[in-house]
Amino acid sequence: MATQATAQRRFSFLQIAITLQTLTIFLQAVSAGLLLTSPYGETLHSVGARVMYGASMLYVLAAVLAWKPGGGSPRPVWHASGFLALASVQVVLGIAHIPLVHLPLGVLMFGLSVLALARR
Repeated sequence: MATQATAQRRFSFLQIAITLQTLTIFLQAVSAGLLLTSPYGETLHSVGARVMYGASMLYVLAAVLAWKPGGGSPRPVWHASGFLALASVQVVLGIAHIPLVHLPLGVLMFGLSVLALARR
C-alpha cells in the first residue's frame, strides 16, 4: 500500500514537471512575440530561456526519480534526456541568433512537450 502511494507521488511529480516544461515553452513563444514588439521582450525571452532550461532539467530529474526506485520503464528518462538535448541546442541557436532553425525547433519542442503531457 505504501509503495503504491509512493509511486503515485512520483507519477504526480513527473506530471507536474512535464506540465511546467510545456507552460514555459508556451511562455517562450509569447515572449518571442514581445521580443519583436517591445523594448523589454529581449529580457523576458532571455529569462524565460533560463527558466525553460531549468524546467527541462527538472523533467529529467522527475523521470529518473519515477523510474529508478520503482524499477519501471526507463522510457521517460530517455524522452526527458532527449528533450534536454533539444533544449540545449535551442539555447545555443538562440544565443547565436539563428532564427531560421531556432523558431521551428521551438515549435517542435512545444509539440513534443504537449505530446508527452498527453501521454501522462
